[in-house]
Amino acid sequence: MPVTDPIADFLTRIRNAAKARKKFVDIPASGTKTKMAEILKDSKFIRDFNVIEDDKQNILRIHLKYVAGSPSISGLKKISTPGLRTYVGKDNIPRVLNGLGIAIISTSKGLLTDKQARQESIGGEVICHIW
Repeated sequence: MPVTDPIADFLTRIRNAAKARKKFVDIPASGTKTKMAEILKDSKFIRDFNVIEDDKQNILRIHLKYVAGSPSISGLKKISTPGLRTYVGKDNIPRVLNGLGIAIISTSKGLLTDKQARQESIGGEVICHIW
């Protein structure tokens, strides 16, 4: 069955797996999802991820991280949707929970966190907030 918003599907699968206390979650892979997983790993929201090669479509396996039995990802929110794109300039980059979370922003230099976008002084489309 085709998915109309693959990024929302990616976030929903991670959210559901974390609530169900799964060790890992398998998601159909794409370049954007792999980069998002890399950002989550660098921000220490997940333990690790790897791409499993397949004949039809590669699978992105995300190993979830738990701290004292509770998921390290306590919330995920999709900001820009296919029906309503949300763009910000370099001066209006959002802070998630006053810096405790991250915003993933799609810029002309690729996917960046809100902190990286501020350092690069570049705006773009706000994909999601993670805390």
